[in-house]
Amino acid sequence: MNNFMHGFFYPFRCVKLFFRYPGLILYSIVPMMINLVIYGTIFFYAYNWLIGSSSDAVEKNLPDNLLVDFLNFFLKLFSFLLVLLICYFGFVIFGGIVSAPFNEKMSKLIEEKEFGIVTESKMSFFDETYFSIKEELKKILFYVSIMIPLFLINFIPMIGNTISFVFGGLFSFFYNALDYMDYPMTRSMTVFSEKLRIISSKKTLAMGFGMIAFLLTFIPVINVLINPLLVVSGTSFFYKNKFNLS
Repeated sequence: MNNFMHGFFYPFRCVKLFFRYPGLILYSIVPMMINLVIYGTIFFYAYNWLIGSSSDAVEKNLPDNLLVDFLNFFLKLFSFLLVLLICYFGFVIFGGIVSAPFNEKMSKLIEEKEFGIVTESKMSFFDETYFSIKEELKKILFYVSIMIPLFLINFIPMIGNTISFVFGGLFSFFYNALDYMDYPMTRSMTVFSEKLRIISSKKTLAMGFGMIAFLLTFIPVINVLINPLLVVSGTSFFYKNKFNLS
């Protein structure tokens, strides 16, 4: 439990790094603006589609009374949570790809300034960008390949929703830990299967960090603003807790 809580609260300890290294703020501005547009667009269309269609269905087909009002409220609440879920998936997929080159720069800065580790790269900026995006796509493919079957399990009567909720949540915690601690491993050219082993080697630490990362990423607007902090804290967390690259 101590390890889990250490991982859970670790990102908040790294806020000071943005004051210590102002370059992190500069690297954060562009992806935050782009991600805000991406998230806002997804939210706008998903909200209008789901909230509008659920309200119209109730108002057109049922009379106006207290029970109908309650049903309308419940459908709006459920639709809003579904909107947040759609936005979360969109943010993970599209936001991750857009932010990858900038996240790489922030992670590398922390690696060098805080831990004195200098990773020499012979690649140009465009090659680094291509490599970062390629690695991001691998993670997204891994995420989608697990989440789609878990989503389909929802349709199993009685137990489907519970299984999907529990295992979907646990997998999301693990994936977020992998996602934000991935940058040091990618710079070391670690293969994907080895990345999974490294994160799994300290499950309680990783799951604590992954849980807070998931919760913060799920909250609208906050997720866009907090993403640079999760990148920075993920790199620091990786080295502070000696996740073994060898």
